[in-house]
Amino acid sequence: MISLEFLLASAIGLLTATGIYLILRARTFPVVLGLAMIGYAVNLFLFAMGRLQINAPAVLTETTKVTDPLPQALVLTAIVIGFATTAFIVQLALRSRYETGTDHVDSKEDIIPIDPREDEP
Repeated sequence: MISLEFLLASAIGLLTATGIYLILRARTFPVVLGLAMIGYAVNLFLFAMGRLQINAPAVLTETTKVTDPLPQALVLTAIVIGFATTAFIVQLALRSRYETGTDHVDSKEDIIPIDPREDEP
């Protein structure tokens, strides 16, 4: 039987590897998705720091089995900050595409400029 810790560690590793792979792409949209994947991996890692316990209350009571509420609060805050950061990065990518006419991250390749007039009907 696969343990919950192994499953969570595998999910964090897969999200991190996918995020790094996408960040190394030459287009802006995969870079934004890669940053979001790494953000999700960090959120899962922070959530796992509160110990994985099933049916344990999140507040301190007389019970002996409790879950630390601080990582849960940190993850909720990180979700909001990650959403705002992603929106900002998307806006920067759109502005960069408008200014340069291409959506490549680096300019070391032969870049075929995108004509902005092609998008208009």
